[in-house]
Amino acid sequence: MLTILCSDMRRAAVIILILNHCAFSEIAHEIVRFVGCFDNGTTEVLFEYDAEEILYVDFERQELVYTVPPFLVSDPSEMFEGLRVYIDAVKGKRVCSAVLTFFKLEEKNPPEEEDPPESVLYPAEDVQPGVENSLICFVNHFYPPFIKVSWTKNGHPVSEGVSLSRYYANNDQTFYQFSTLTFTPTEDDIYSCTVEHSALERPRTKIWEPEFSHQSQGPDIFCGVGLTLGFLGVTAGTILIVKGHHGW
Repeated sequence: MLTILCSDMRRAAVIILILNHCAFSEIAHEIVRFVGCFDNGTTEVLFEYDAEEILYVDFERQELVYTVPPFLVSDPSEMFEGLRVYIDAVKGKRVCSAVLTFFKLEEKNPPEEEDPPESVLYPAEDVQPGVENSLICFVNHFYPPFIKVSWTKNGHPVSEGVSLSRYYANNDQTFYQFSTLTFTPTEDDIYSCTVEHSALERPRTKIWEPEFSHQSQGPDIFCGVGLTLGFLGVTAGTILIVKGHHGW
């Protein structure tokens, strides 16, 4: 099993753990190889046998140095007989250095922070049935500066009459953009604007339906009735005055 442990990258160190299981007797034992590489260019490789250090690699002298006490194991090299310990240690050194370089680059070049867009959908002019108008999908406060805008009418994709403006920069280093759909509003039509951006988990859709203002005829009717009653009142009053004048 191979495990990579990264310590605080301000000290730029990577430790690779390689576990091996062996059985020199009926009892299973565990050998762990540690490969540590550091920002100053040094690399350390050591082996543990059942959680006790048994040897380390001296790369300057190109040899293995056994640290197990002689009274415990008379010849610890026998434990690694047939294994290419030093050759594997050199390979581990190369791997560890490559991993260290990768993490250092990741630290210096962290992924860019992304800002998800906000969007609003509205008509450019007052909506009147049968009168050509424009729907504006205003997309704001997004980064990086790339969005995809798509339109639908009554659930069907629309491409005719669609335009997309260039990107404009906000003061907070985000961007905004307009997409416009030219249309002629009729009742019961439903339009939608869908925005896709890398900072969004899923596309964001705004829906718009035309609302026509039907002017009520009530005030005109009431006004007509009032005028009619007024005329009737004037007529009735005139007749009474005439009757009184002639002594009827």
